[in-house]
Amino acid sequence: MSRRAGFLCLAILGTFLGAPPAHCQEPNIDTVLDREMPSLLSTYKTLHAAPELSHHEGKTSSFVAGQLRALGFEVNERIGKYAGHPDWLGYGVVGELKNGIGPTVYIRTELDALPVDEMTGLPYASKARTKDDAGREVGVMHACGHDIHITSFLGTAMMLMELKQQWSGTLVMLAQPAEEAIDGAKAMLDDGLYTRFPRPDYVLALHDAPTVAAGKVGYTPGYAMAGSTSVDVILRGIGGHGSAPQVTKDPIVEAAQFILAIQTIVSRENSPFDPAVVTVGSVHGGTRYNIIPDEVHLQLTIRTYKEEVRQHILKALDRMAQGIAAADGIPASRAPIVTASESQYTPALYNDPGLTLRLAQVFKRALGPENVVERPPVMASEDFCRFGLENHQIPICQFTLGAVDAAKLEESQRTGVPLPGLHSSLWAPIPEPTLRTGVKSMTSAALDLLKK
Repeated sequence: MSRRAGFLCLAILGTFLGAPPAHCQEPNIDTVLDREMPSLLSTYKTLHAAPELSHHEGKTSSFVAGQLRALGFEVNERIGKYAGHPDWLGYGVVGELKNGIGPTVYIRTELDALPVDEMTGLPYASKARTKDDAGREVGVMHACGHDIHITSFLGTAMMLMELKQQWSGTLVMLAQPAEEAIDGAKAMLDDGLYTRFPRPDYVLALHDAPTVAAGKVGYTPGYAMAGSTSVDVILRGIGGHGSAPQVTKDPIVEAAQFILAIQTIVSRENSPFDPAVVTVGSVHGGTRYNIIPDEVHLQLTIRTYKEEVRQHILKALDRMAQGIAAADGIPASRAPIVTASESQYTPALYNDPGLTLRLAQVFKRALGPENVVERPPVMASEDFCRFGLENHQIPICQFTLGAVDAAKLEESQRTGVPLPGLHSSLWAPIPEPTLRTGVKSMTSAALDLLKK
């Protein structure tokens, strides 16, 4: 029986006989998932083995576009070109499906992976290597689970196409590049995302987690993730021979003083009621054992929820760098340079409370109340928040998708020995229950928001 004939049979029998027999009933999420799970697992393993770095997601983008097009979506590619970076083509994908009158719901996934050598030992582990934007050869891995996100995204698109008779409105499937560089969402918005395509009434996303068991989801109303700012600090000195430090101004010693000093910004200058993090992620200086270099370059990340806290930390970083340089007798012409990145900045993620609590109830009905947990905010960051626009104009919600074995998680919590987490070379979600829950929860959320 064709799909159209099946729906016609359902309508006729529903009119004259009451409830239709099983062979004429519309498909449900679990039935379709049972049928499609082998294909979804194959897609996941294919994506996992072929990761691509931020700004270079060409093959992943084309794959997602092709999958959406095959499902019947109207697809646009290359959304989000980067001004000033002609080599970064902007690999955003927008798949649009109009299905009658109703709200517009965006569902978003990320496309990029991380410069990490995978050490999981899985049969489908990534062996990919490439050059990063600095020209260094690096391994590449989906160490943040974006392959889980993409597969759940495609599964949800397939499911909502299959269940078209159950909803009405406009569905937009949004595949975003460069989340790890936290500039992909802004690039897509700057490229006219909300003017070239329908403006959303809601935007949804999910993110896998190493602290929630597979089969469960978590939700956080209001602020859920911190804002992030990348900061470059160049500490300049006067180089020379390692045997004669007295005729130099050693920027490595200056860097050591600076790294220790900035630890007091959070502990002594910031209110304990305003969460903040200052982390030095890399230190680069010098070339040989016996050469005092001319400068040391540090890369920092700061995480805050409040803009005023962010601004205070930025000013404190500059104040401490200048003060240490002055105390070390470094001339003004060699003063430190502290620069906050404009491109690698993202505000805090604010989950619309009304939307989030509504979806929590949807998840409880779909998965069972025991599989839905409220989660506290975290200091991690990502740029999904930008799709809500300034002042939270558009309701958005990113929920948490459990991805680890429940028994291992319980053992970890009992012993205090942590499991491998996101961005780890050992991060390995359990594919089947994670994908099943991801597709079911996101599909259920979209059906509720688009219900007739």
